[in-house]
Amino acid sequence: MNRIDTSIVISTYNSPKWLAKVLYGYNNQTYRLFEIVIADDGSSQETFDLIEKIQKEVFYPIVHVWHEDNGFQKSQILNKAIKKCSSPYIIMSDGDCIPRFDFVEIHVKHREEGFFLSGGYFMLPMHISNLISEQDIYDGHCFDLKWLKANGLKPSFKNNKLTSTGLKSWVLNLFTPTNASWNGHNASGWKKDIMAINGFDERMQYGGQDRELGERLFNNGLKSKQIRYSAICVHLDHPRSYKTKESIDKNLEIRRTVKAENRTWTDFGIVQSEN
Repeated sequence: MNRIDTSIVISTYNSPKWLAKVLYGYNNQTYRLFEIVIADDGSSQETFDLIEKIQKEVFYPIVHVWHEDNGFQKSQILNKAIKKCSSPYIIMSDGDCIPRFDFVEIHVKHREEGFFLSGGYFMLPMHISNLISEQDIYDGHCFDLKWLKANGLKPSFKNNKLTSTGLKSWVLNLFTPTNASWNGHNASGWKKDIMAINGFDERMQYGGQDRELGERLFNNGLKSKQIRYSAICVHLDHPRSYKTKESIDKNLEIRRTVKAENRTWTDFGIVQSEN
């Protein structure tokens, strides 16, 4: 039996319809030596039932990490999920991001000691998000620009994410003005590097907690690689009722301190959460 060498952390909260589409996407991967660790920020029984059902349909093992609903506590549940990861390499994404068939393969291909990988997403409008079926995922329709345009997708330079391969994706990754930051919807790194900075800062709620983790990784000597035009996922639309000015302002202040003091460790991360 081949040994799992990659853990994929997927965050979710009461979005079983979207989570199902994401899990079908991982069942369609070319690279298969992985486990899925679901970081569940307090979902209801419907999500438990969905995971139990899908576990019988997919090839990969699912570890469901859950805590009681206490508002938006994504940083806390991500830290708990990181501890449960059984492999040395972790890919992080969200329960509303369907991965293309080669998503995991691209992350594994480009992983390297001393680096983390930075990807992006392709945002879909709500009507297409709802339209995508399980079969559309297995057939790759949700990554097919012709299919998407036939269903109302508007023209945009960003559509290049879906059509770029080989040299074109390499050039776009090289010259994109977007920083290669740690992006919670599409990033990966070594578990030992994440543990070395004590994971996510659990004081942080919505708004940049992923970027702050990456900033401490940089401060600890890591570099990043840009793979936003290679590792492709489509982002299903949804409301963001948890987005508040208060949380964003608080997180910006924490990030300013991390930058000014060149901090690598947070006292409010994984180790603290064990006490």
